Amino acid sequence: MSYKCLFIALTLIINQNFSFANSQIKDTLNILFVGNSYTYFYNLPIVVNEMSKHSNSTYIKTTHSLVGGSTLENHVNQERNTKTVDYLKNNKYDFVILNHHSLATIDRGKFFETSKKIIELVKKYNSIPIFMITWAYKPSPKMQKPINKMFLDMSKKFNIKFIPSGPLFSESLKWRPDLPLADHGDIKHPSKYAVYLNGLLFYRYFTGEKTYKKIPKRITTTDKNGQKLYLLFLNEDDAKSLQQIVDNFKYPELLKL
Repeated sequence: MSYKCLFIALTLIINQNFSFANSQIKDTLNILFVGNSYTYFYNLPIVVNEMSKHSNSTYIKTTHSLVGGSTLENHVNQERNTKTVDYLKNNKYDFVILNHHSLATIDRGKFFETSKKIIELVKKYNSIPIFMITWAYKPSPKMQKPINKMFLDMSKKFNIKFIPSGPLFSESLKWRPDLPLADHGDIKHPSKYAVYLNGLLFYRYFTGEKTYKKIPKRITTTDKNGQKLYLLFLNEDDAKSLQQIVDNFKYPELLKL
């Protein structure tokens, strides 16, 4: 082979590799989850991180500051061994996901006061706060409508975005009432189906991509030794059903209260 032919061949190989590398480049979002057991059941932040690996455009790097039974006020005041203030001081996050208790909406004044405090804290460190709308307890589905209204009122007052987890759960129960969204023997903590559903919602929200036939039915991660860990197990039909529910969910429907 002549030097000229060799040069052309090498150039083609380099260009092909460069194009392939570029096709693998994704935007990275750094997201901090702040809250309590509503978020740490079945490791939602890690589930979102693993699902994002299947995105064409966006990788979601997640960190969490979650303490069981804690309120957002606890996080603001650095109570109950919460580390949220330290995380915000020492790291840069694009978004901070905030979860109240579902019962937090009962006291409107307190709900707005606490929400304002956590919003101001997050913005102080140049991150964007997003509230996760919580869900009704299993025996009390009628809780959802007033919860929705309170979050909508709060988001309008403070010009804050939200992720409609609770409304999506209600929608899921219409189509697949056989899939329990409360954990076994529980009335409020999310089951594996609920966490899978919620993970899909976060995936769609931040990537803008559909989930159907894209996200696997088993969500895995790796430990510090590089060994595979299983986070969620679903069968193929249930996974596809939840993907379709998320992909077809219309956010504007939430506004029809």
